[in-house]
Amino acid sequence: MSAARRVATERATRLAVKSSPYHAAVNPCDAQDIPGPSTARRRIREKRDVEHDDPEDLADRLPAATIKKRAKTKTTKTTTSVTITETKSRSPKKSKVIPQSLAVPHPAPERWKEAYDAIKEMRSRIPAPVDTMGCDQAQWKEQDPKNSRFATLISLMLSSQTKDEVTDAAVAKLPYGNAVIAADEATISEAISKVGFWRRKTQYIKQAAQRLRDDFESDVPKTVDELCSLPGVGPKMAFLALQVAWKLNLGIGVDVHVHRITNQLGWHRRPTKNPEETRLNLQSWLPKELHGEIHHMLVGFGQTVCLPVGPKCDSCTLSSARLCPSAQAKKSTKRGSRDSVSTSSPAESESGPKIEIEVDNA
Repeated sequence: MSAARRVATERATRLAVKSSPYHAAVNPCDAQDIPGPSTARRRIREKRDVEHDDPEDLADRLPAATIKKRAKTKTTKTTTSVTITETKSRSPKKSKVIPQSLAVPHPAPERWKEAYDAIKEMRSRIPAPVDTMGCDQAQWKEQDPKNSRFATLISLMLSSQTKDEVTDAAVAKLPYGNAVIAADEATISEAISKVGFWRRKTQYIKQAAQRLRDDFESDVPKTVDELCSLPGVGPKMAFLALQVAWKLNLGIGVDVHVHRITNQLGWHRRPTKNPEETRLNLQSWLPKELHGEIHHMLVGFGQTVCLPVGPKCDSCTLSSARLCPSAQAKKSTKRGSRDSVSTSSPAESESGPKIEIEVDNA
């Protein structure tokens, strides 16, 4: 039997003397249990009783030093818990500072001005969806200046991962100003249900409208950092909102079109990994007077000519002028066409006859 079990089962006994019924000279002794629990059990039960008693009753059961120690430990734990809660609630969320320039400016690429002017000339001849349904068009649907600026911001928030046609239709269905705050999420969700990530953007719109009311007098902020502190607003949206809503040219708005096309043109010494890296490179060498128009120009160019899938390099003047290192050669895809393949070597071209083979692709 283990020591713990022996202690638990140990009983205090006493001997009781009685006369023997068989012989008068024999006095047997019987072991009788002493009423009540053993010392070990009494201690355990007393400890349990003390734990459930009120603090005022501790003085009758425990020494003063033990009571003082327990009270001090309990008070310390309570104080620590309250302090942590207050620290979490009072610590404000710091807004992320948006970098404005590179430590070492990026060098201007060769012949960039020729490529820029060629794209601008093509854009003047080819209309694009961004020309009639871009974020700069949403402001004209509202008469109130604050609502006009708010419409621009909402259009930018909805434009992420969404075509301009879908964004323009969704903006026309949305209320503005305090009406957005009063509207329930179901109403907003129904208006933007065809927009990419509409569930998340529904929450962003509600939260942004409340922030504008509480912190910016129901108007769009005038700084990039303040705009980026709003839910669902990034650097691209912030720079474009300032350009359209406040006519402030503080940076370049870089979306997927600008990021992709500038890399295909070789305007970055090393291919950039994200739009923010692209923006900082462009802002370091592109003249500031062009910062406000390059986004609109390249977005329309990417929507009509330099498509992400199946670019129309045969109709792009950058290909013929050798200004685009990513230009693709035209491939014949017509059935039944005949391709002439010359098999003559340089030596044969000087003295011998030329042999041509016609291959029928039908």
